[in-house]
Amino acid sequence: MLGWLDQAETGGGDGAHRLMREIAATLGTEGVPVRGAIQTNQPAANCHCDMSLEILGDGGPEVVISQDLGPSATGCRLDAGALELAAQRVLNTLPEARLVVLNKYGKQEIMGRGMVAVIADAMDRDLPVLISVAPEQQAEFLSFAGDLAVKLAPGDAARWCRDALQAPAA
Repeated sequence: MLGWLDQAETGGGDGAHRLMREIAATLGTEGVPVRGAIQTNQPAANCHCDMSLEILGDGGPEVVISQDLGPSATGCRLDAGALELAAQRVLNTLPEARLVVLNKYGKQEIMGRGMVAVIADAMDRDLPVLISVAPEQQAEFLSFAGDLAVKLAPGDAARWCRDALQAPAA
């Protein structure tokens, strides 16, 4: 099961990340082992924001996935190596997971990198995955996910997670 949120319907990426953080925290307090990565953006002086990922369930530090390229840089600020490190840390937590929450399906995932291995491993383990997708990446995401993807209204995401946890394994 692969439930996805349209970031445009959540008020943008930060809205999607807040919603997924709330869902993960609520289910976690109910005893559900939620694993994955949730993004936090902090305003920064020389760029739009500093991006970091909290790796759920591994107890380690957040992974900073942005890099400061300077005030006149126009290239991508994502530190792809740090994102790969974060993905490996999430993979290491999947044996204990019952639900996986991932910050987003983005440009790195379109190229087969980033959290793609996490999504694949979670699906192989019959773990439900909740992810957000920006409008610019939705066509590629739907091509990747096929009929496994279920679009969720923001208000339905927590219920979908609970229902997915009750569903029998395929």
